[in-house]
Amino acid sequence: MSGNAEARQTALDRVMDAVQPTAELGDELFAVADVLSGAPSLRRALTDQGTPERARLDVVAGLFGRRVSEGAVSVLRAAVQLPWSTTGAFVAAIERQGVRAILGEAERQGRLDDVEEQLFRVGRTVAGNPDLRSALGQRATDLAGRQQLIADVFGGKVLPAALALARRAVVARERTFDLTLEGYLKVAAGLRNRGIATVEVARPLSADQADRLRAALSRQIGRDVTLNVVVNPAVLGGVRVSMGDEVIEGTVAGRLADVRRKLS
Repeated sequence: MSGNAEARQTALDRVMDAVQPTAELGDELFAVADVLSGAPSLRRALTDQGTPERARLDVVAGLFGRRVSEGAVSVLRAAVQLPWSTTGAFVAAIERQGVRAILGEAERQGRLDDVEEQLFRVGRTVAGNPDLRSALGQRATDLAGRQQLIADVFGGKVLPAALALARRAVVARERTFDLTLEGYLKVAAGLRNRGIATVEVARPLSADQADRLRAALSRQIGRDVTLNVVVNPAVLGGVRVSMGDEVIEGTVAGRLADVRRKLS
């Protein structure tokens, strides 16, 4: 992310942080993002820096002022006052604040850890089921039907916040369901200034092992870390840790592969 993009994101985050986060606010911002996605001329009108700021704010008031809450309007007003590189980036920023509203409510209720864990498990379940993954990615199929599929599979098994975000991820702003869900997890970690580490092991970690690994990784990056643990017998033994673009390979399978590469 460029410095300018990060500055815009931070500015909008501050506005959202001053608003009471609720699932209802998240739904409103998602609805606004959907309206903007389907209206290219409206996106251009709201992001065109050649148009006076007052005129852009008037468009927000006229179209959304009586249809969404004051919290949603405040986010929109702040967004149209920022310069966006593309209209798509503008829509993505509104979408992100919807995600933050739902996660923020979960954090306020003390359930953010649970929601993170459940979203990660939803992603793993979908990734491990080719038929389900394919069905969710069929853009030609009715969106509501694909979202209902998520509800049918995960309803009653996860918290309402996790289910709402899983359903929303079907819209796939980040190209695929998997990548969109991954983006949500990054937003969740960002709410508490945490890093995310995906850990692959042959057998489940004990609580003590997880605590020691979390502490070691936290020392390495200088902030708390959320562990997403994947049990994968193919690693044979040891641990493979992925944090962003960095991969720490400490598995038997990885070492064997390295030996094979050196011998070939």
